[in-house]
Amino acid sequence: MDQPVLLEMSGICKEFPGVKALDHVNLTVRPGTVHALMGENGAGKSTLMKCLFGIYHRDAGTVVLDGKEVHFKSSKEALENGVAMVHQELNQALTRTVKDNLWLGRYPKIAGVMVNEKAMDKRTKEIFDVLGIHVDPKAIMSTLPVSQRQLVEIAKAVSYDSKIIVFDEPTSSLTESEVEHLFRIINMLRDKGCGIIYISHKMEEILRISDDVTIMRDGTWVATRPAKELDMDEIIRLMVGRELTNRFPEKTNKPEEVILDVEHIAGKYTRLKDATFQLRKGEILGIAGLDGSGRTEVLENLFGAMTREGGHIRLHGKEIQNRNPRESIKNGFALLTEERRATGIFGIRDIRENTVISNLKSYLVGGVCLSNKKMKKDTDWAIQAMHIKTPSQKTQIRSLSGGNQQKVIIGRWLLTKPEVLLLDEPTRGIDVGAKYEIYQLIIDLANEGKGVIMVSSEMPELLGVCDRILVMSGGQVAGEVDARNTSQEEILTLAAKYV
Repeated sequence: MDQPVLLEMSGICKEFPGVKALDHVNLTVRPGTVHALMGENGAGKSTLMKCLFGIYHRDAGTVVLDGKEVHFKSSKEALENGVAMVHQELNQALTRTVKDNLWLGRYPKIAGVMVNEKAMDKRTKEIFDVLGIHVDPKAIMSTLPVSQRQLVEIAKAVSYDSKIIVFDEPTSSLTESEVEHLFRIINMLRDKGCGIIYISHKMEEILRISDDVTIMRDGTWVATRPAKELDMDEIIRLMVGRELTNRFPEKTNKPEEVILDVEHIAGKYTRLKDATFQLRKGEILGIAGLDGSGRTEVLENLFGAMTREGGHIRLHGKEIQNRNPRESIKNGFALLTEERRATGIFGIRDIRENTVISNLKSYLVGGVCLSNKKMKKDTDWAIQAMHIKTPSQKTQIRSLSGGNQQKVIIGRWLLTKPEVLLLDEPTRGIDVGAKYEIYQLIIDLANEGKGVIMVSSEMPELLGVCDRILVMSGGQVAGEVDARNTSQEEILTLAAKYV
């Protein structure tokens, strides 16, 4: 490591009420390299980056950028000094256009007054052409899939001509082809001399794209090593402080009789055209497909979160409607949504409220008052069962790491004792140790006779956890495979069938 240093963070400390989030953490990034930042959920990765980016004010430590000590007081100041960040949870103006989101707060002006639309169009096209992004600059952000919104955010970071770009879980909502596209962009930025900080739980990506790897645990620095000296087992050992011999638990569930029969369901005003399948008691059914294939729409249709245009849903042979989420919960369905920040959590409410919100009727005393004692007991169970890292039940959920937020939501749905559990990207943004715990929970639920339907973009996850895999393509079912006797190639071939 004899190259000059582009960024040096030394002795960074940050405390929140009841928790020491960072304890004298160090990070050194060289120009023209990709530096991976790894650790379990709650290890302090995102907090460290927010201290760099001016979102949080560090309590102690120094940050030296390009030989000069800096102390950014806001993200605007960080951006103006060549530090950009692509956040895991997208925070965009969804009712505005793509180009508005790209230039918000720094519109090119005519005579310093009027927005120069022509210049904005020209610059947007230039950036998109360089990055190979095919998104309509005039499209409203809310009409785009998450993957395209993510690419817009990456383009925005690049447009600042930054020296340091932080990518926080950038591939969590990207398909395999989009991941390859992202890696081409990162390699291009590396060749230009940028320092890339890459946060991810996907170890295959880390080992492939990184030059250096820093590992954190419980708010402390553990190790920094060249990526070529590491393998998956060593990364896991450093991250979790113990050996983790298997990525997936032993599959002990045994599918029995059919409990759910879905026939020709289609969504109104959505991409879902036709889906027919069955789900057995104690079975874990995976749903694979490319972005836009209709995977998420299948779950939303079953849960009544979208208007169904046609088809039939039968539970234990009896037809049900599931016209809305309330009716679906009553029928024993639960849905873990893909976008936890937008549709999963109540950010300003605490852990307890977020845990019990879907099960309030069970806490009524005399039909009038809620039992705080019972709500506290159930929240304690969820925190312990899901290994949620939180100072207390009264902590606002938005202050937790993304993975811990996900665990709260899963705990919330388990308290409703669902018969059919619908999971959309259940381990998105979650570390390898916590993933294993969630896989075990899913298998335990199947062992209890629950039916589980799981959408995932991670092929190894589907193959490692599921019994069967339904493959969606172009809004319809392209095929069905046995998870034990299939391959990623077969699944991808089916996924491209109706594209």
